[in-house]
Amino acid sequence: MKNLLVPVELHSSVESTLRTALLFARRFDSYIEGVPLGPDLPDLVAFDMPVSWTVADQDTWRELADDARKHFSDFMTREQVPDHDSAPTALSSGWAGDTALGDSHVSSYARIFDVTVLGRPGAERGDARMATAEAALFDSGRPILLAPPKPPSILGDTIVIAWNQSTETTRAVALAMPVLKQARRVVVLTIPERKVEGPMGERLAHNLRANGVAAEAVDRSGKGKSHGEAILEHAAAIGADLLVKGAYTQSRLRQMIFGGATSHILAKAALPVFMSN
Repeated sequence: MKNLLVPVELHSSVESTLRTALLFARRFDSYIEGVPLGPDLPDLVAFDMPVSWTVADQDTWRELADDARKHFSDFMTREQVPDHDSAPTALSSGWAGDTALGDSHVSSYARIFDVTVLGRPGAERGDARMATAEAALFDSGRPILLAPPKPPSILGDTIVIAWNQSTETTRAVALAMPVLKQARRVVVLTIPERKVEGPMGERLAHNLRANGVAAEAVDRSGKGKSHGEAILEHAAAIGADLLVKGAYTQSRLRQMIFGGATSHILAKAALPVFMSN
């Protein structure tokens, strides 16, 4: 977990995104790299598009990048995070890019980083965009860390694993092992009504303990609630400051139509979420 990517867009939770990245980085003396982020341009552009529009658009992308870089730099200066050139083996930060990148470009660049830190998507104008989170989940091959709307004060002390026995969650747990090993308490949470065939939570907790993780298994009923609601409710009840979860055990289309735990957590989580697909 030595290299973190933080795509910076001036959305409503940008401060929380940077704070979450810094809390995570301090655990591992990580390098935090900021890149300017913007929405993808449409794939199809009319051939008779005015040249003036193209020039203005390029100017806009550069302005977005300049604003993002300033916000990132000001934050790191306030937090006394040194530039990577002066502290290459310790907690440090750096910036890459002078033009805002679209979601697809950022997600491909994320393939060389251990974790990508993003704002949790929201439904309001000015919130972090769902397209960014989904691009990083499906195209980077790496985990993402979603920051809640309000900046957290602690991260990785008490962790909940939302265990539904799926391959997606298995992958998330494996990728999160460096964080799990540092935690004071790790709770393997199973909602019995919502699981697939696979090893029980106690077996996972047992094997995590063999790897030096302070893990315990807990089953909690989710009757009367959606799966996502039950996970977040039980995480809040034990004071968790990080949730580890696999993304989209059901298809994205099915979750869009019928709802699902991933969709609910992407919309409602008030704590940081470590997620992979």
